[in-house]
Amino acid sequence: MKLSVGGALKLAFRPWVEGLENVPAEGPAILASNHLSFSDSFFLPAMLDRKVTFIAKQEYFTTPGVKGKLTAAFFKGVGQLPVDRSGGRGASEAAIKSGIEVLERGELFGIYPEGTRSPDGRLYRGKPGGLARVALATGAPVIPVAMIDTEKIQPPGKVVPKLMRPGIRIGKPLDFSRYHGMDNDRFILRSVTDEVMYEIMKLSGQEYVDIYATVAKRQIAEAEAARKREAKGGDDTGGDDKNSDDKNSDDKSDGKSGDKAGA
Repeated sequence: MKLSVGGALKLAFRPWVEGLENVPAEGPAILASNHLSFSDSFFLPAMLDRKVTFIAKQEYFTTPGVKGKLTAAFFKGVGQLPVDRSGGRGASEAAIKSGIEVLERGELFGIYPEGTRSPDGRLYRGKPGGLARVALATGAPVIPVAMIDTEKIQPPGKVVPKLMRPGIRIGKPLDFSRYHGMDNDRFILRSVTDEVMYEIMKLSGQEYVDIYATVAKRQIAEAEAARKREAKGGDDTGGDDKNSDDKNSDDKSDGKSGDKAGA
């Protein structure tokens, strides 16, 4: 399955890649990448000779029907590992455990430190719970990766992908063995994550935003909801306007609280 999918992607999109020599021919390593598109998890493995295992949400593997079975077979074929991400801290622990198991087998583990796709093409703050803990628990080197222009291939709402050349830049491995055994120190976890994100930023050339992508998505959704309310009730006056203003004020306050909580 990997060969057929990888071959088709190479033929159709002709992705370019720099730094392949930085991926070891054998042994465990963590590929830490920015996340622009759903297709990131397909283009990167397609360009490597070794199997890369990424975490994927469990829904891709459990959807009923013929389509669901085909989807599950596809994700398994390209090295995706199902993890239930709906359970908060328990879900995070399951993802970390899965990553450690992959690396203990001497394989490549792929992870997106931002935790979700960028909503606007910028690079967001990395979450320290996954990447850093897996790296410090296993001692595996972390290889920063930058996906280039993959978000332009199939923007949200577009069914047919655009045929264009995305790119991949792979940086030199980062060694965090000096922090071995300190995977419960939140300051060390933050330091490791920030160092990796800095290297990804240099490779990708993206603008860096020091908030979590999940917070940014919430802020964008709240702004869009406020815009729609304003457009719908634009002719209303008096008390309705005041209620709307109060609600918008509350939305802004909630957004700020979210930033603090995320930090």
